[in-house]
Amino acid sequence: MYTLTPQKIAEITGGTYIGDNSQRDVPVMGAVRDSNDVKSGNLFVCIQGARTDGHLFAKSAFQAGAACCLAEKELQEADGAYVIVPSTLEAIKTLAAYHRRQFAIPVVGITGSVGKTTTKELIAATLSAKFCVLKTEKNLNNELGVPLTLLSLNQNHEAAVIEMGISDFGEMSRLAQMVVPDIFVMTCIGYSHTKELGDLSGVLAAKTEAFEHMNYDGVAVLNGDDRLLRAYKSDIKKVLFGQNEYNDFRVENINIQGISSIAMDIVSSDGRFRAEIPAYGSHLAALAAAAAAVGRLLKLTDEEISAGLSIYSHVEGRSNISVENGISIINDCYNATPDSVKAALTSLSQLPCRRVAILGDMLNLGSFSDELHFEIGSFAAKHGVNLLLCHGEKALFIAEGFNAANANGGLAQHYVNFDDLLDAVPKKIKKGDAVLVKASRGMRFERVLPVLRSD
Repeated sequence: MYTLTPQKIAEITGGTYIGDNSQRDVPVMGAVRDSNDVKSGNLFVCIQGARTDGHLFAKSAFQAGAACCLAEKELQEADGAYVIVPSTLEAIKTLAAYHRRQFAIPVVGITGSVGKTTTKELIAATLSAKFCVLKTEKNLNNELGVPLTLLSLNQNHEAAVIEMGISDFGEMSRLAQMVVPDIFVMTCIGYSHTKELGDLSGVLAAKTEAFEHMNYDGVAVLNGDDRLLRAYKSDIKKVLFGQNEYNDFRVENINIQGISSIAMDIVSSDGRFRAEIPAYGSHLAALAAAAAAVGRLLKLTDEEISAGLSIYSHVEGRSNISVENGISIINDCYNATPDSVKAALTSLSQLPCRRVAILGDMLNLGSFSDELHFEIGSFAAKHGVNLLLCHGEKALFIAEGFNAANANGGLAQHYVNFDDLLDAVPKKIKKGDAVLVKASRGMRFERVLPVLRSD
């Protein structure tokens, strides 16, 4: 049986083993980069960051139970075995690629300009009705996070669901070479990272780099409601999901039950079945079709797919909703792109109350930024937002777009200073309101939440 050990790590990475002979064959299980996350048997990866040097925490990692460290230099006061390599980042990717290939289980890769994490959670929940599933945790979806996730694979896992996020050309190829997806899900092509990728065609080209690194009989599960994905030509087998009738898996008879759940029929050539997701957000319906497509490809029954979807739960900061002091607070401030903001506003529009949106800048949109922010404001006005509060240099265009549309007599207010926005919130919000909070992560709009929750 395959077992990862310090000696094996040195062989795979071409590194130099440091330690005594008794430690060479100690089992290594999982990998972390934060010494606070170390569990017994872990590999601790020493990363030289902009603000701190992981090598300084090797001793505490060993004290917490690390079986081995991966380092770029000699470790002072080392209490265990370690492997020295020229680059820990490159070594961890090499190691993860090798480790993944030792497991003959279905691996699902997920990408897209919006909805990656939600789709990952829906698919993982669905597959858990039949399999023991490894899934990406937190935001570990980049060139460090993906290998850390893959190195958590163990003999108990029967399937893996790996989120894959990129911001530039070439990144997806490097991720896919490690993941080697059997099924690759793409949620949409939108204006995310267009500062680096240029335009939607560039986003499509960057995301689809993964197809060159899939298993030979791999399947692409694509959002057929997305014009570019529907039209994309490839030798890879395609399965389309969405709401339109030409999709292989589609949703019908959507029933939004306030803030508590959403139910829908999932329809394919094999028939239809009813499913319910215990969460808020109309965007979940189409993504449930993606989860059903993956489930069916992996031989789950309709009953198993429905049971899996029924245990889905939101990730913190992504459409989490709570009722506090008579206000429905929608915490969606983890990140923001034009597509995700529109989805959030659409869900907000379906609530039968006064609807308030607190929005900030969407970052990394390049030359499209001003136009796309203005468009969001217009979209909000036309989708029943009664009050719009904004902060950020580009968010000024959101307010202008809202006021220009003036679709429902609502009001938009832009605040130059964030503290002025915070001061205004308790004065503007009323009991019975539903309040959406959303902006790019760099805007730190989670600072609004305590003000909304205070008495």
